[in-house]
Amino acid sequence: MDLDRSFGFLVNDVARLFGRRFDQNGRGRRLGLTRAQCRTLGYLARNEGINQAGLADLLEIRPMTLVRQIDRMEDAGWIERRADPADRRARRLYLTAKARPVLGRIWNVANETRDEALARLTPQESDQLIDLLHRVHSTLSERVPADPGKIRAAPPPRAARPPSRQAEERALPLVAEAAR
Repeated sequence: MDLDRSFGFLVNDVARLFGRRFDQNGRGRRLGLTRAQCRTLGYLARNEGINQAGLADLLEIRPMTLVRQIDRMEDAGWIERRADPADRRARRLYLTAKARPVLGRIWNVANETRDEALARLTPQESDQLIDLLHRVHSTLSERVPADPGKIRAAPPPRAARPPSRQAEERALPLVAEAAR
């Protein structure tokens, strides 16, 4: 098998390289967060009030792994746990005031990384790539049983070279996955 022509290999390798570059770009911005913590904040921004099990499902990590991460992020003041009014055993997760400004910096790093990744493509090619990936995403989503807890990642603010609004909206699940 020629890995240079393997869709699965290329998609995963691009995601891996995108994540590494995100880390490098984020160091310069002094985010003070790991990539995993950035993902957690991004998903939580879009799903405030979710319980830990639901967030673990969205992040595709084990709940026990997330508990330790949430503990550290709560201690650092990024996230707070609140009692669930419907279930006194459960806790709901919310961003703190400290976390809200850093979300913009996280999306700036993601936008910068995206711009670097697409630098050799024309704006039309970038839009076409996003459109094609969205179609693949839709096809695969139709074949995977729906999970009621799954909600898409938070969208980034407008970039310096914004793709079409439609292309950006379709790319949201892919951006979140690439930032893994």
